[in-house]
Amino acid sequence: MEDSELFTAAQRLPTTRRPLLGLTILVVEDSRFACEAMRLLCLRSGARIRRADCVTSARRHLKAYRPSVAIIDLGLPDGSGLDLIEEISTTVPRVGVVLGTSGDLGRDAEALAVGADGFLQKPVSALAAFQQSILSHLPDEWHIAGPRTLSEEIIEPDVIAFQDDMAHAADILNEPEHSQDLDYLAQFVGGVARSIGDSPLAAAADGLATARKQGDPGNAAAALMAGLVQDRLQNKVAI
Repeated sequence: MEDSELFTAAQRLPTTRRPLLGLTILVVEDSRFACEAMRLLCLRSGARIRRADCVTSARRHLKAYRPSVAIIDLGLPDGSGLDLIEEISTTVPRVGVVLGTSGDLGRDAEALAVGADGFLQKPVSALAAFQQSILSHLPDEWHIAGPRTLSEEIIEPDVIAFQDDMAHAADILNEPEHSQDLDYLAQFVGGVARSIGDSPLAAAADGLATARKQGDPGNAAAALMAGLVQDRLQNKVAI
């Protein structure tokens, strides 16, 4: 190996401060706020991030390259993240680490059942926990010898990303035939709300989800949630 190649390889080896250096992480996530959190976590950890906001986009990425790690949201606009996890987990050669993620409580068992190696409960904000969730599934040779000081950093995504998510929700609600998207919208808004700690908005999203499960069209619940979304877009509520 030439000297220049040795130098390049050394630059990509993990360090105590950047334990995920050399990894490429595919994040399949439709929320701008959650994706911004993942971007910051990857940046602080030394990993390179690739992003996809739906199942179709993720499949295009996977045709072009194989990431070291895939982190997949369970609720996506054009399909189930569970189906994508199962697809990736059974493809040979397999992606090294496959993690599911969701803002809904109690969905870890579903992700593990279809082949995920682990699960990240949103909000994902603690740097050390994020790093460990990946490192724990990597081969021993990837781990740094000796003790490693765990970071206490908590990342805080830009609120502008939250506004982008609210704008996306408002666009769907303004569609004349939005009723077919209400199931997706309930989980999307609920996940974003829980990630940023917006309890009233999360409760409204849960109310919509419950109404839909009970066979109610959910028009009243959707109208309530739409009002809260507009308040946040107009900065009437401080998050």
